[in-house]
Amino acid sequence: MIIQYTAPATSMWFSVLRKVCTFALAAVAMNLLNGFTGLFSLGQAGFMLLGAYTYSIFTIAADMRTTVFRNYGDSIVNFKLPMIVALLLAGLVAAFFAFLIGLPVLRLKSDYLAIATLGFAEIVRGLVQLTQFGPVTNGPDPINNFTSPKNIMVYAALAGVCICIIVLLINSTYGRAFKAIRDDEIAAEAMGINLAHHKRLSFVTSSFFCGIAGAMFAMCNSAVSSVSFTSAMTYQILLVVVIGGIGSISGSLIASFIYYASSEWWLKFLDLENENVPLLGPGFRMVVFSVLIMIVVLFFRRGIMGTREISVYDSCVRIGRFFSGKGKKTAKEDAR
Repeated sequence: MIIQYTAPATSMWFSVLRKVCTFALAAVAMNLLNGFTGLFSLGQAGFMLLGAYTYSIFTIAADMRTTVFRNYGDSIVNFKLPMIVALLLAGLVAAFFAFLIGLPVLRLKSDYLAIATLGFAEIVRGLVQLTQFGPVTNGPDPINNFTSPKNIMVYAALAGVCICIIVLLINSTYGRAFKAIRDDEIAAEAMGINLAHHKRLSFVTSSFFCGIAGAMFAMCNSAVSSVSFTSAMTYQILLVVVIGGIGSISGSLIASFIYYASSEWWLKFLDLENENVPLLGPGFRMVVFSVLIMIVVLFFRRGIMGTREISVYDSCVRIGRFFSGKGKKTAKEDAR
């Protein structure tokens, strides 16, 4: 309620926070695959696109479909799903395609896997723009008039629940198997871990949450177009993961806030369009932002957090010990 009061739907805060929630989930999902399983994938934008289109198509009101798909007569889908059901469907569609392409591409390693998944993302982006798929995807035209909640708590709740599920998975026996595969595949296989099964599970799970993040991205923008899901989106998510620390959930969350708050809000004063100031003008903000990122990467080689995590319980215990120790010390001094 406090966030909603301080960040109305029309404020810069709202725009930044909803983008932070969306890409924090995408970064954590990518970290599950790249950081905890050791699979270098660059297909996140493709899975987010699938999630965004699935969500938007199934949440358009029935009476608005003729308007949205006016260039193609009407939409093949003529019903509307509840928001939660559409979100789950968005994740399932992304997971289904991840399962299909995972069968051949997960045999590849390192850079070859990255190139294959990046190619998949570009293929998907090209296919949804074809006019032959117009009755389904609206072709190159954007999709709008779908369910887009304005309450910031919706985005925070969605991201929070999904990230908690990912954390539970990482701390389970499956998560330990993922880490074993990341550290040494030969040793993991010798321990009885099914490499193909666990790699596929990590890939499909990561893609599922990327699909939900894509649906949240559609909700943020109130419109969906394939031009938003370029390879640059994947690189942004990867950059957030690297800045936060590969293999750190806490790092991804912190880096998401720093990255998007800086690029969308804190450094915006540098874009002075109406002032005759040398260098300062449209685009200069991103120059400064890029320099700051280079400095962070140079001085924090393993990211802000490395592989460490912030534990709320441990932090509370340390604070309690600090104050209890300080209280005892004060009592002893008073006794003297």
